[in-house]
Amino acid sequence: MNIVLLGAPGAGKGTVAQELVAEFGFAHISTGDLLRAAVKSGSDLGVKAKSYMDAGELVPDQLVIDLVKERLAADDAQKGFILDGFPRNTVQAVTLDSELGAMGNPLDAALLIDVDAKVIIDRLSARRACRACGYTGTAADEVCPKCGGEMYQRDDDKPETIANRLDVYEKNTSPLVEYYRGQGRLDVVDGVGTIEEVHDRVKEALHL
Repeated sequence: MNIVLLGAPGAGKGTVAQELVAEFGFAHISTGDLLRAAVKSGSDLGVKAKSYMDAGELVPDQLVIDLVKERLAADDAQKGFILDGFPRNTVQAVTLDSELGAMGNPLDAALLIDVDAKVIIDRLSARRACRACGYTGTAADEVCPKCGGEMYQRDDDKPETIANRLDVYEKNTSPLVEYYRGQGRLDVVDGVGTIEEVHDRVKEALHL
């Protein structure tokens, strides 16, 4: 099964993807990870991507699509894939559909992990990170349980920053949600609950 994973920052997309990968063996394709890996490897696509990133510019859609296509050729992606972080708007979605159609490997579903903005702000603003080892914990962790280092709140996890990120997400992604809904490919799952509860809802929505 080929899936596009949608959801606001902090909605739990990463956890949903991990659970699907663990149970069904799908390839989890994060465009952020792909870009970092390509740059690190020094591949042709990576060199091109780095030139845009170094200039502080967005990497062009077609370059990201080319990276995704290259990744989809890997053996593990033949069992199905989960695209995380792309597309981010309807222009990218149309391009992605065209490219996947040409590959004979179209999307089966767009899965939206739906979580109320207040829940996300409460969830992320309670997050703390260790300055020493990078461990991610909560406000209840006065010191890092892994290394004893200092726990702090990242700027990205401050309520006002989170609210702004959610605002940007909403403006960019609402049309994308409607695009997939119009195609009859959108599945919406409540992202509030235990990992097991959300995973069960995801499987039910995707008929897995």
